[in-house]
Order: sequence, then structure tokens, then C-alpha cells
Amino acid sequence: MRVMNCAVTETMRFGPLDIDFGGHVIRPRPWTIAQSMWAAELVADAPDGPVLELCAGVGHIGLVLASLVSRDLVLVDANPRACVYARTNAAAAGLVEHVDVRNGPMDSVIAPEEQFAIILADPPWVRSSDVAQFPDDPLTAIDGGPDGLALARVCVDLIGDHLAAAGVAILQLGDADQVAAMRSHLDSRPDIGLCVTDVRVPGGNGILVRLSQREPPS
Repeated sequence: MRVMNCAVTETMRFGPLDIDFGGHVIRPRPWTIAQSMWAAELVADAPDGPVLELCAGVGHIGLVLASLVSRDLVLVDANPRACVYARTNAAAAGLVEHVDVRNGPMDSVIAPEEQFAIILADPPWVRSSDVAQFPDDPLTAIDGGPDGLALARVCVDLIGDHLAAAGVAILQLGDADQVAAMRSHLDSRPDIGLCVTDVRVPGGNGILVRLSQREPPS
């Protein structure tokens, strides 16, 4: 451990990278490397272009992907301290010239015309009624609203707007009920232009969902 900006900083190994975190940011979950690895598998199917990670925290998921593939990376998070760690982690990984860390509400820090070949989204998905079960986690990093999908819905709106044609998107959710609810949400909102095309349960406490663009109506 060491002290950074008056906060105790810890370091953990996350795949090929050493990741710093601490000081009111969520501890990286080891199982979430499955999101990085799934995206890396799908790179061959994606068009050219950069990667976007929404609700990126300290950047560990996106940075592992960027370390495995030759893509520029944009990391977005509303927590300024998480963004400080994300920049530190990008530098430690030797990726600082290829990583743009943006702090602010995710729906205000992406320009309307920006398009991304790969989008990762890691929104808080714990239901508000359950957050007390995780006393060590910052509330804003885990509270997903009454059904756990409040910020996930914002994420899919942004993915619909900013995913390049034939792009790849992977969304992190909490359980099968949330996956079913997200399927229903996307079915009821054809204007978003996305659908669930694959689901993986990597172990740990979450589920990964691949989102693809809907075929236009014939």
C-alpha cells in the first residue's frame, strides 16, 4: 500500500496489468476480466476504430483489452478519483498515449458524432434495496436504482447512438432477471436499435451480455 492524494492506494494484479485503486472507488472484481477477454475474442469481427468503456472505474477492464489489441481507448467515469486512478493505470501499462480518460456524466462527455468499434459498459447493477449487503463499496459505484438497471438503460441509449456499424458491445449486468428485463426494454425501444445476442456467466457475481445492432426491418 501507499498514499496517493491523501488516500491509501492498493495494487492488485488484473490479468497482465498491475492496477491501482483506493480512496472511495470500487475494488476491481477479478471475474470482470472475462469482459476484457470476450471483447478481445470479438475484435476480429469489429470494424476499425477506438474502444469506449462506460462506467469505467479505475479503467482495469478497458486497459486489459487495450493491452491485448491495437486500439485507442476512451474511459468514462463520473467519479473524479476513479479517473485519477485510471490515468495512473494507463501510464503504468504504457498506454497513456492511446488512452483518453473523461470525467463527467457519461451522456455529456461524448460528442454526438463520435463512433466506437467496441463499447464496454460496466454500470452499477445492485438493486437499491440490496446495497447494504456491500458496506465496503462506495454507494455510487454499486447502486443501480430500484431494479438495478437505471444506469444500464443510459448505457444502452449511448451504445445505440455511438456504436459503429457492425460494432461490438458488451454490457455487464447482475443476474438473469436483469438480462430478461433488458431484453424487454430493448424490444420495447426499437429506436435504440440494439438486441441481446449472447450471454455469458463467467462466475463471480455478474453476467455479461453481448449487444448487437438490430437488422433493419425488411
